[in-house]
Amino acid sequence: MNDLPGWVKHGTVWMLLGLGLFLGVQTWQSRAAAMRFVVDGSVVEIQRSPDGHYHWRGSLNGRAVDFLVDTGATGTAIPQALADELGLISVGQVRSSTAGGIVTGSVVVADLVLDGGVRADRLRITALGGLGSPLLGMDVLGRLRWQQNDGRLRVELGGAQ
Repeated sequence: MNDLPGWVKHGTVWMLLGLGLFLGVQTWQSRAAAMRFVVDGSVVEIQRSPDGHYHWRGSLNGRAVDFLVDTGATGTAIPQALADELGLISVGQVRSSTAGGIVTGSVVVADLVLDGGVRADRLRITALGGLGSPLLGMDVLGRLRWQQNDGRLRVELGGAQ
């Protein structure tokens, strides 16, 4: 064992250095993500993510979901695949105007809970086949008092449900 080839020793050192760097970056990213969402009493502050958007974690019918905050969307929308995974039953059809054009989707009903305590029970949500990620629209945001300034979205929760 004492006579391992030099390349094995060097390879092991480089692998350990690489592992240390990887774990360090993961820790840094985890801390940065935690700092982007702060609840202080009845105020939620969300810092704009590196992708240029605001993300608000929450759940639909108890399943964790990362919503993209979309102040330009009239209603909340989720990918059809997520609606299928959750077993949400369509209660109707809807035609929506999106950046990609007019699309047809299903209307489903789910209980939405956002980190910080915002709830919307039995919310009517549009499920769209080509949607990449869940969008939190003005049907929820319009119930809240919020402002956007310097890369931060500040939401006052005072009694909003």
